[in-house]
Amino acid sequence: MLGRRGRHKHTKADAELDITSFMNLMIVLVPVLLMMMVFSRITVVELQLPGLSEAIANNEPVENQKLEVLVTNTQLEVYFPQGYLVKEIPMITSGEEERYVHDYASLQTTLKQVKQTLLAKEIEKDDLILLLDDDVPYQTIVTLIDTVRAYPEVVAASVVPAELFPNVSMADAPLRRQTGGSQ
Repeated sequence: MLGRRGRHKHTKADAELDITSFMNLMIVLVPVLLMMMVFSRITVVELQLPGLSEAIANNEPVENQKLEVLVTNTQLEVYFPQGYLVKEIPMITSGEEERYVHDYASLQTTLKQVKQTLLAKEIEKDDLILLLDDDVPYQTIVTLIDTVRAYPEVVAASVVPAELFPNVSMADAPLRRQTGGSQ
């Protein structure tokens, strides 16, 4: 009898797979990974090109007159109405690097003053033209667009973007400005 028992094949019971601990791990791990994930946001800014054949009449209403910011590698100039200088904003040195950068804060302050003056006269103006030299860096253009579109305003103990001139157009700077006024 002993010999027979040794020869019998023992049938093993199918092992059950216990995945409870793995499921608990996934329930905790998935939300943690999602919270740590970096989300990227792509923003599209719609730009308008100024009209090529627009003639400006002397009796044109203020709403239709152009607000321009001339951008060179040495300064910013704000014109309103077209051709009348409001303010020249020279470059400033940045922090410890001692390199020259555009003074975006002064530009924003000047544009806020222009906007407040227009609003005091009950004039709604939301467009602006950036007149760019050929050698203005791309990052400068992007920063200028962000600067002229809105500024941070404190409302009810929170900072919200307040609108300045959201409709931004771009054009080439006049030739006489690019050559340093030699014409």
